[in-house]
Amino acid sequence: MKHQLSLVVASLSLALLSACSSAPTYTPPATPAVVKDGVLVDHNGITLYTFDKDITPGKSVCNVKCPFNWPPLFATPDDVAKGDWTIFERDDGMTQWAYKGKPLYNYLEDKKPGDRKGESKADWKVAKP
Repeated sequence: MKHQLSLVVASLSLALLSACSSAPTYTPPATPAVVKDGVLVDHNGITLYTFDKDITPGKSVCNVKCPFNWPPLFATPDDVAKGDWTIFERDDGMTQWAYKGKPLYNYLEDKKPGDRKGESKADWKVAKP
């Protein structure tokens, strides 16, 4: 009986490993954003912005309270910088995307594709290619 139980456990383990190996893997998109209507938008179609006070390439000064209204376009560990797209480490230890050295952000009040409510906020610009 003990031998049969071991065989069952081994068979189930093999089946589980086989199923896991055929599971789809995450493939990051080629770029973290796309151009739509002349501006950069994330893969959900939400407008991206740059902050005029981010003057050092690959460095965000939008820290502490700022990210609550202006969430950074975070990079995942699987993302890879390419060409004009770079990834940098923020002061909080998270990683963020930048385009041509300018850190990218969403605006909290932009809820659907095409919204550009952050466009009228001081020191913020719609990100353009």
